[in-house]
Amino acid sequence: MYIIHHYQAKVKVKLNLNIKSYPQKNIIIIVEKVYIKGEIFLKKVIIAEKPSVAQNIAKALNINKRQNGYLEGDEYIITWAFGHLLQLYDAKDYDERLSSWKMENFPIIPDNFKYKIKSNPKIKGKVDKGAKEQLHIIKNLIERKDVVGVIHACDNDREGQIIGDLIINYLNIKKPVERLLLNEWTKAEVLKGMKNLKSNDCFKSMSDAGISRQWADWLIGINLTSVATLKYHPDGVLNIGRVILPTLKIVYDRDKEIENFKKEIYYKLDASFKTNKGEIYKGIYYEKNQDKFKTNDTLKDIEKKLKNNKSFVYNKETTKGCEHPPYLFNLSGLQGYITDKYKGFTAAKVLKIAQSLYEKQYITYPRTASIALDESLVNKAEKVLNVLKVGLPYEKEIKFIKSNRVFDNTKVDGHSAIIPTYVKPNTLTKDEETIYSEIKDRFIMQFMQDLQYEQTVITTKTDNVIGKFITRGRVITELGFKKVQGLNQNNELLPDVKKGESVCLSKANISTHQTQPPKHHTEKSLLKVMETCGKTYKDKDSNALMDAVLSGFSIGTPATSADTIEKIKHVGYINTKGKKLFVSDLGKSLVEYFPIKELFNLEYTGKLEKTLLDIEKGKVDKNDFLDLIYKFTRESTEKIKRTGGINLSEDVEVLGICPECGNGVVESSKAYGCSNWRNGCKFAIWKNDRYLASMQKKPNKEMVKGLLKDGFVLANGLKSKAGNTFNAILSYKKNEQTGYYNWEMTFPEKDSN
Repeated sequence: MYIIHHYQAKVKVKLNLNIKSYPQKNIIIIVEKVYIKGEIFLKKVIIAEKPSVAQNIAKALNINKRQNGYLEGDEYIITWAFGHLLQLYDAKDYDERLSSWKMENFPIIPDNFKYKIKSNPKIKGKVDKGAKEQLHIIKNLIERKDVVGVIHACDNDREGQIIGDLIINYLNIKKPVERLLLNEWTKAEVLKGMKNLKSNDCFKSMSDAGISRQWADWLIGINLTSVATLKYHPDGVLNIGRVILPTLKIVYDRDKEIENFKKEIYYKLDASFKTNKGEIYKGIYYEKNQDKFKTNDTLKDIEKKLKNNKSFVYNKETTKGCEHPPYLFNLSGLQGYITDKYKGFTAAKVLKIAQSLYEKQYITYPRTASIALDESLVNKAEKVLNVLKVGLPYEKEIKFIKSNRVFDNTKVDGHSAIIPTYVKPNTLTKDEETIYSEIKDRFIMQFMQDLQYEQTVITTKTDNVIGKFITRGRVITELGFKKVQGLNQNNELLPDVKKGESVCLSKANISTHQTQPPKHHTEKSLLKVMETCGKTYKDKDSNALMDAVLSGFSIGTPATSADTIEKIKHVGYINTKGKKLFVSDLGKSLVEYFPIKELFNLEYTGKLEKTLLDIEKGKVDKNDFLDLIYKFTRESTEKIKRTGGINLSEDVEVLGICPECGNGVVESSKAYGCSNWRNGCKFAIWKNDRYLASMQKKPNKEMVKGLLKDGFVLANGLKSKAGNTFNAILSYKKNEQTGYYNWEMTFPEKDSN
């Protein structure tokens, strides 16, 4: 089938045909230009994601004729969206009866998902007038008789793909659609991209992945949020989501680690030695490669021997080493670095500013997981470097090389790392300057020398002492890339001693230390866990880290992580203190009592995200993924309905789950009892319990928590009738014949030693 798009004119026209083949059964012949008396007549509509991007394209194509909602030139009409112009139907849009939250209405699984013009965020239930008007403009432009095709120019990622595709599908566009793919919005890149347009059909897999993510989040969010709110939080809204809950669980787990951490005391011994030249150096005592000791008895003995025995230099070894520049930034790396180094920044704020710098042509695409550049960007990177290095105090030390640390196709999937463009900014806000400078500096570092140093280790021994004292010093011989950060040489100088040289003890000291619990999560550490789905990698495992990130096993995507963190803050699941993140009481209760444990599982969430990536790569069919989501939604909804409820709306601490009805056990003035007592549940542990009182014991919250969680608790300090103190294991079990709960007592096994 041959389709010739043409404009009906009563004059002879010259057709300048550009025939392209697409992965379709039919060949579409697009008329690029029709000349009438020397003037170009037929045009294409370019749809940009935002007005600012449309301006960049227009500037590159020398188009400056501004109209209402678009810019027009001789060959192209450039219009724009405002991000998403469309949204999925609400539940009530499918059936008005679903506007009322009732258990029997769920689960809601539409036969066909539908879209509507997005709602006004400030006026509930009202259509966004700006979005409606812009859609009308886009429709009229494409339907013009002089328009022969459409160019989809939204961001080159899942979200950008579906923003454009949803508009095209909603407007039922039949004219050919091509795709403009760019990593930056500079003039050179726009012109290059316009010469290398591809059929939009080639990106169906990317669109399928974006749609699958959207529908899955709608199904899980709408259904589980509704039934969970009705069941557990009737006085408010309990937000349930595929990405929200595992992120909350990360913070919860860290808080639990800290709560359960038991500090341990340990001791260290250091000694200062004087050389023949009167120089002093300090060493740390090691025995069997260990410098921490559980008791100080051994160290006290060694301290005495130091005073009464000769010490000497057992060995001195100097080695050369180097420190590589840190890898280029990906989005989470940039967010983590900025939020950790500077006050007043959140991950969401960093993304917003980076997006602004991208749209202003100053940096490349920011929503990337890569920390390397595609090898095709070698010439471009050299051009950028030559522009940026001019005038720097260390300009002569900047040398462009094609390094495997920087250029590696195997470490890039979709978008390369974030780097500056050749466009140097004139004016930036303070916050923009902060982020741009860090991106620029990180890029320049890649083309400077490694930091070079000499590491010296002095081993000192004392007669009649098993262990040895280790002293380390480092002398920087070349600052290299550190000059970019304005650092000075901070050398740890050691005295010039020789092997076998005698030294004298100057001072010895035994210091007391204690083990420290893990640190609370910050946005930096949380982003890293989300990026790698809980797997940790040391600096030396940087290749493994990149592989893990690019494999797709993550919680969300670089583009969504910041929004997720902001959301769990907003809904009250976590609190902040400075840069530290803490789980709230509501968040804690949700983790402990919400029955759909899969949503807290990092591995489960990681597999879902990996499947979305596989859909994008064409390895998995969208419908297979959605079938799993449909099944999960149905089963989870029914499970919530069956499970006993805990009222998380009450401002009381839930101590555990009632063994009778599954509701929460809470404290009252007289007992620790079921919160469902109004509906007839009689489970209670009375504060004046006669059995415990006979042993001079009263139940407390910690005791009740243990009983409800483990079924037993160790009770210390019980007293017999004879007045003897003893410990026992107590259980609180139901007598099935009488229906009453009774105490059972067993005794802990005695230590055989």
